[in-house]
Amino acid sequence: MLNRIKTFLKEVRLEIKKVNWPTRQETLRYTLIVIGVSVAVASFLGGLDFIFTALLTKFIL
Repeated sequence: MLNRIKTFLKEVRLEIKKVNWPTRQETLRYTLIVIGVSVAVASFLGGLDFIFTALLTKFIL
């Protein structure tokens, strides 16, 4: 069992070396894109919620 764990960890180490890690600038850019899209979607959904709530309050309640 111990041999299998050692083999597994060695293989993991080899695979990690093959990974193409993003640069700091790329990571920052992608993070800002995700935050921007999240804010845009949240604003859109919040606006729809406000509109539908106003319509329901005016016409139904």
